[in-house]
Amino acid sequence: MQGMTPIVKTVTGGMAGMTFLYGTYIVLHGHLTPGGGFAGGVMVCAAFILIVLARGSEEAVSESKKWRSSVAESLGIFAFWILAMIGLIGGAFFFYNFLTKGKPFHLLSAGFMPLSNIAIGLEVASALFAVFITLAVLKTGGKE
Repeated sequence: MQGMTPIVKTVTGGMAGMTFLYGTYIVLHGHLTPGGGFAGGVMVCAAFILIVLARGSEEAVSESKKWRSSVAESLGIFAFWILAMIGLIGGAFFFYNFLTKGKPFHLLSAGFMPLSNIAIGLEVASALFAVFITLAVLKTGGKE
């Protein structure tokens, strides 16, 4: 599939940008509002999937995107693990808050919880995008 019409590609670019921005907002404000790393990661992944669907399946099966998704997923898992181990070294698993707390209901008020949300969001978005790319390769028969 070569992709959609230029109108669809243009509209999709704007929609994907807004979806990515909203997903990032959900990840960063997960400690203040409903949502967090998982929900925001799904929204960020949806933005990338929207772009790939509008532009065509050739972009979905490119080797560089599979490699980038795998590295980003590993980085998200590793960052989450580092945060957990810092808590374990501090005395209890995920209990030691090495960042100072701010004022309630402010962005920097949750210690290292936003860092955990960012790591989870990166991992979820990368893993779901890798699943999407894998399914796209299976649909096309592995042709690149």
